[in-house]
Amino acid sequence: MSSILHDARRWLPGALVSLALVAVILYFVDLRAVVAAMRSADYRLLLFVLAGSIIWLIVRGIVWRILLREQVSYKDAFLTLSEGYLLNNFLPFRLGEIGRAFLLSRKTGLVFMEILPTIVIERVFDLAISAIILISAVPFVVGASGAERIGFAVGGGVVVGLVILYLTVHNREHVREMFQNLTARWPGFQHFGNNFLGSFFSGLAVLTDGRLFSRFLFWMVLDWLIAVFQYFLIIAAFFPQAKLVWGMFGLGAAAFGGAVPSLPGAIGTFEGAFGGALTLLTGDQSTALAVALTARLYNYLVSGVVGAYALSIEGETLSSIYKQLVKFGSTQGRTDPD
Repeated sequence: MSSILHDARRWLPGALVSLALVAVILYFVDLRAVVAAMRSADYRLLLFVLAGSIIWLIVRGIVWRILLREQVSYKDAFLTLSEGYLLNNFLPFRLGEIGRAFLLSRKTGLVFMEILPTIVIERVFDLAISAIILISAVPFVVGASGAERIGFAVGGGVVVGLVILYLTVHNREHVREMFQNLTARWPGFQHFGNNFLGSFFSGLAVLTDGRLFSRFLFWMVLDWLIAVFQYFLIIAAFFPQAKLVWGMFGLGAAAFGGAVPSLPGAIGTFEGAFGGALTLLTGDQSTALAVALTARLYNYLVSGVVGAYALSIEGETLSSIYKQLVKFGSTQGRTDPD
């Protein structure tokens, strides 16, 4: 019973947020108008969006492999990344992030705690770039004057986090020395912590390698530029008058919507953020929701097909991975360094 209550405390707030937003959307939006908008969309542009989604995923595989300091093959990085996105769409607690670190550690020589920091870096830069995109688009969007405060707040927090990460890994020997002094009375915990710090610093090493970090930034920015163009095209398929800045504003809003606690796949929060941004731009709630639902469909389609293929060649299913991750988490929680 206690474990059920503990899990509920983790998923219930996000579930309530998602359900509340879904209820609001269903109350205010005319679903028949949504269906009509989807039927009248420009499917030629939507085909280009599908191609762009695949290209985006391919480039994101390159990004993650660079963060891993190219210690794994591109195939392993790409397929594991796709598995992680599939897990995030259907499993609770953002298990896709933990899942891809866990899955990659099983098929390569890298350990879990060496892989996890690379995902943290990736997510931190995602937030930073999405904040920059949102802030850049706001001056061109009438009625969105308060949105830049969100971008500045998130961007500022991200910068602070990056500085802390950089200083930590740059002064890792000093950090190790401090840890040694603080844990001298507990040799078992000290041994466990030393192993943990060694793997963790190894995962953050890209921050101190100028060549790798420059390559990471190049491919990361390119990936986000592809995403901006994708969002512009998917909006233009429903709103022919769309401008490129609409794609920037919609993408920035959707990125923050996906970061809000919610049900798996950012159900409700993605539609609320992306659809709300488009409603602000156009005043058309129904067509805005049609765009958001189409974007979700593309996300499920691409990550679903590639992620399911990756799991199938490993003889895995979503349910089996979920059970393994729960078992792995409980094992990590019970680890006794003594």
